Amino acid sequence: MHPAPRTPALRSRLPGVGTTIFTVMSALAQQAGAVNLGQGFPDFDCDPTLLDRVGDAMREGLNQYPPMAGVPALREAVAAKIATLYGHRYDAATEITITAGATQAILTAVLAVVHPGDEVVVLEPCYDSYAPNIELAGGRVVRVPLQPGRFRPDFDKIGVAIGPRTRALIVNSPHNPSGTVWTAGEMHRLAALLDGTDVVVIADEVYEHMVFDGRPHVSASSIPALAARAFVVSSFGKTFHVTGWKVGTVAAPAPLTAEFRKVHQFNVFTVNTPVQHGLARFLADPRPYLELPAFYQRKRDRFRAGLAGTRLRLLPCEGTYFQCVDYGAVSALPEQEFCEWLTREIGVAAIPLAAFYEGGFEQGIARLCFAKRDDTLDAALARLSRL
Repeated sequence: MHPAPRTPALRSRLPGVGTTIFTVMSALAQQAGAVNLGQGFPDFDCDPTLLDRVGDAMREGLNQYPPMAGVPALREAVAAKIATLYGHRYDAATEITITAGATQAILTAVLAVVHPGDEVVVLEPCYDSYAPNIELAGGRVVRVPLQPGRFRPDFDKIGVAIGPRTRALIVNSPHNPSGTVWTAGEMHRLAALLDGTDVVVIADEVYEHMVFDGRPHVSASSIPALAARAFVVSSFGKTFHVTGWKVGTVAAPAPLTAEFRKVHQFNVFTVNTPVQHGLARFLADPRPYLELPAFYQRKRDRFRAGLAGTRLRLLPCEGTYFQCVDYGAVSALPEQEFCEWLTREIGVAAIPLAAFYEGGFEQGIARLCFAKRDDTLDAALARLSRL
């Protein structure tokens, strides 16, 4: 007899990673028939003009591999946009790369610069890909908390965390999950803190066009001392309501870009050709991204006005499309249990803020996404009015 087929046992590269809270809450929302304000993606369509631009590119036969770094016209458009908005001119040929979304961009940047034993500082709470990316590169994650409840950077703690093995620091503004936006003063203080070091900044700026109440988005590219050491990451998916297209950008000085592209070439090679051409043509009109702050501020204000009638305490929302709420007046449950209760009993799915910290950190705060149609928000608010 032949022995039974055997699947080899693997030693996991990411032994601590299991099912994410987003998968858990989305499944629970579907099971309970809840309004899903958990995962951060729109439930409305993109501009039909963008679809036309991509369709035109497909019909024109632009369906084969583009250059590894991205379609030249799109890289030129991205460089021009950054120069206009932030005053820094990147060379499209050597300093702009088109990626398969921002998550791939961040992983590629980490793999390009982090060697086994290097340390990377992350500021908690943070997006859930950062730490696994660092671990995959053989690096050590050094976690520094943002100020609890305020979510502003604590530069004294960041300074203590930076040492001789520090290779990179990941900064996210506008910030997911808190909705905090770093000020110009904070960005300049970061530049001063890193002066004289070889620490690379990975600036996650995917919500750059969702900043409210007249605040500016202070890009790392707008501060020469940071631009010289930064990979600046953005996302067409977030900006143009097409998260499933998975197309992002990285801007970085030529020596950093050269190392980035070495990794990019062998983990992605290149990105969807007709979508790149469609985006390049769509970017000729800046209005869609220039009007985005007002678009999302209206949704934020509608959502906050409705939440004001509940016992949930609203935390500030300066940017992104996330609203955090303190539910202490409603329940004493831990955050995940509260979000599960909210989904099952009230019919609205949220994400516990503790999920964005290693090992959890309970503050009695939940995150809600308002990148939804008005009728979706109104349905959620009608249910939340029971609180």
